[in-house]
Amino acid sequence: MPSMWVARVAIFALVGALATGCSAHNAGHGVPDPDAPVVAFYGDSYTLGTGASDPSKRWSTVICAERGWTEVNPSVNGLGFVNHRNSDGPLPGQIVAGDPDLPGQVIAAEPDIVFVTMGLNDNFSYDAFGTAIRDQIVTDLTRLKDALPHARFIVVEPFWYTDERPDSVAVIIGWVHDAADAIGADWIPDASHWIEGHPEWMASDGLHPNDAGYAAMATRMDDALTQVGLPANH
Repeated sequence: MPSMWVARVAIFALVGALATGCSAHNAGHGVPDPDAPVVAFYGDSYTLGTGASDPSKRWSTVICAERGWTEVNPSVNGLGFVNHRNSDGPLPGQIVAGDPDLPGQVIAAEPDIVFVTMGLNDNFSYDAFGTAIRDQIVTDLTRLKDALPHARFIVVEPFWYTDERPDSVAVIIGWVHDAADAIGADWIPDASHWIEGHPEWMASDGLHPNDAGYAAMATRMDDALTQVGLPANH
């Protein structure tokens, strides 16, 4: 693995250890509507909202507020399909931050809609664990679908954060897309380009979106969800 990517693994892991302030499952305000659709997110820091000034500014919460959904968002900084996962024991050289078992948390929420927004962090382990990443994508999506056969699945092209793109980005996108098709999920394309070319949308850490970046992501997600038949309740 090139040293540049090793360094970024360490930086993302450090952010994951430090940024715990917006890990609550439900970031909405007030009493949730008991009849509102429950929407669960299986994601990393870009869905947790790291870099935002407040959890209400992250794209997932904006989208849920616009649609009257109850948000369940246990996303974890630094998480990947392989990175920070140790449910089957840590892989050699893997950075482990405990086993959050996000698929299990998503299943326990009994959601009506499931978003999968994973894959960014696996680029940092691709050279060593490419086959394991591909297999775990299939395992996770199949597990979720089998446990939640009546839920609607929205699988988002893995996000990316720089204009520079290693070859692994396209490979992992392809694996996630194939697994999404296999479970009959809606596919949201092009998300790896949503903040491309906009350094002003990045937080001071240079790794995560700021409020403006998350607002731009929410706008793009809003358009994409409308395209798959989930318009906002404006």
